[in-house]
Amino acid sequence: MIKPMIVVVALCVLCNVSIAQSQNESQDGWDADAAASYLDQRVEWWSGWERAERDQETFCISCHTTGPFGLARSRLRPSSDNATATRYERVVLQNIRTRVSHWDEFGPYYGDEQYGALKTAQSRGTEAIWNALLLANQDASAGSLSSYSEAAFDRLWALQETSGEDRGAWRWLHFGLAPWESDEGTYFGAALAAVAVGLAPSGYRTRPEIQEALILLRDYLRKQVDAEPLLNRVMAVWASASGLDFLAPNRQRDILSEIVTRQRSDGGWSLSSLGSWKRRDGSRPERVSDGYATGLIVLALQSARLAEANKVVANGLSWLRSNQLPDGSWPALSLNRFHESSSDSERFMRDAATSFAVLALTTGGEFFSSTAGSP
Repeated sequence: MIKPMIVVVALCVLCNVSIAQSQNESQDGWDADAAASYLDQRVEWWSGWERAERDQETFCISCHTTGPFGLARSRLRPSSDNATATRYERVVLQNIRTRVSHWDEFGPYYGDEQYGALKTAQSRGTEAIWNALLLANQDASAGSLSSYSEAAFDRLWALQETSGEDRGAWRWLHFGLAPWESDEGTYFGAALAAVAVGLAPSGYRTRPEIQEALILLRDYLRKQVDAEPLLNRVMAVWASASGLDFLAPNRQRDILSEIVTRQRSDGGWSLSSLGSWKRRDGSRPERVSDGYATGLIVLALQSARLAEANKVVANGLSWLRSNQLPDGSWPALSLNRFHESSSDSERFMRDAATSFAVLALTTGGEFFSSTAGSP
């Protein structure tokens, strides 16, 4: 059951994206209704799962399930009422708004006392980024930021690192779980923050009061990108399309060349080929195409509008259309250990894969509108 929240959520509006494919079974050969059903079931489960519970009947926003869901689910609304948030979108948004409104009263996702040093700061930084991103995504086509979004962005900048090797980024949860909660997580989070700024309407990124923070963020993303695994360089391509201009066109093309070399003969990409991870149990993940790597790469290249990537993108989209599973999800494998197909951990990977597959299949270059962030 979905748990009641503290605040009542206003209607969630649609992002500046095309949803022409989101009608019953898509003309492109993938089943949008099945994808929506899968994602909704997963959020319903997550919102009631005791390990996801936090203060006052809220739940944490995860990098694999609720976070990607918050970006993708609006693409799958019924065409007859595509401006109205679904029940499950409202649950996630209401949860975020509750925690934004009571930030100082609610504890972090993970506290130092129970989980070890730095976990409070890492939790706060991670949550601040997801809150700002998902609220900006919700506000994108409304033309103005809500008071909740304003508060979320204010908290985001207050938590930005202003010194040290991560200057310009945020503390990010690290549990040794690749690819989101491990060494590369800090760059992943900073890239998501850039995406949030790109989505924010009403000329948000031109506000004088955030320019110093944006310079710090640009500098971090620019200086760090070459030290990151290819997976995070893909994140950089996606984030660079937000208008922060930290990745020069020639560097984008260099990353594209790397992406092309990793594309498999079936048109997809394997997550395990985008870095040098080793599983804890000594098992080797299969080098097979998966929905997370393929969806993210296609989304990044579409958003960046790289004309030379057209064939690469077309082949990736073809793989996505052909590899949806019967339950509506897309396949993906853990980088950390082998998991049985029925396990929660295996489903977490499929949750992220499904959301990014949906984003790729419904974007077509429109993830950042021509007016997002402009005066």
